[in-house]
Amino acid sequence: MSATAPAESIGHFPRHIAIIMDGNGRWAKRRGLPRSAGHRAGVRAARDAVEWCGANGIGALSLFAFSSENWNRPRREVSLLMSLFVEALEKEIDALNRNNVRLRFVGDRLRLAAGLRDSLEAGERVTAANTGLSLNIAMAYGGRWDLAVAARSLAQKVADGDLQPDAIDEAMLGDALCLADLPEPDLLIRTGGEHRLSNFLIWQLAYSELYFSDVFWPDFDAENLSGAVSAFGERQRRYGLTGDQVGAG
Repeated sequence: MSATAPAESIGHFPRHIAIIMDGNGRWAKRRGLPRSAGHRAGVRAARDAVEWCGANGIGALSLFAFSSENWNRPRREVSLLMSLFVEALEKEIDALNRNNVRLRFVGDRLRLAAGLRDSLEAGERVTAANTGLSLNIAMAYGGRWDLAVAARSLAQKVADGDLQPDAIDEAMLGDALCLADLPEPDLLIRTGGEHRLSNFLIWQLAYSELYFSDVFWPDFDAENLSGAVSAFGERQRRYGLTGDQVGAG
């Protein structure tokens, strides 16, 4: 893939892009292929997105790979997805490391098989010192799970006498969530024609710009990603202020 540069008219770039990679199964069905073919094509699209973000100076990319609710899919498909994660990681880790990408996985690791957890942690160790694109893969992840874990951690501090309940504020809760060390996503992209968050980073996306595309994820290429970033650059982010206040600032 050749990285397509965003339009020159862009006023600003997102520091952090989050993507709900939707439509693999429907992409395969339209072509008379098994769902596994769609998931494999989706891995290629993810590789292209990583390359584009790295080439264009995006600081962080968070990809929703497997949600808490995806465990309810047919057992055979879940097993295939888990195998595909290991296969993709083994194939891509050297290239990610060479390109200074730092890899991180977020989600309920205890629900993953021990072999898969070992592979994920090995990938994190290999890239831990890298200083380029922060690539975050959400696996067995749900925004409500994220909030519940954060709430339990703060509740434990209260129980231990290390924290007063009235000291808990939004900033403290936010700091207990996954990806707290990164800027919150500036731009959320969802492919596949659906218009919902599906329990992805629901706290962190509070002020993100949302971009929905009808293109299925395996077909969401550099040109589509560039278009999403261009659309982001044309938006005015007000954070509760008026447009005039933001313009004056």
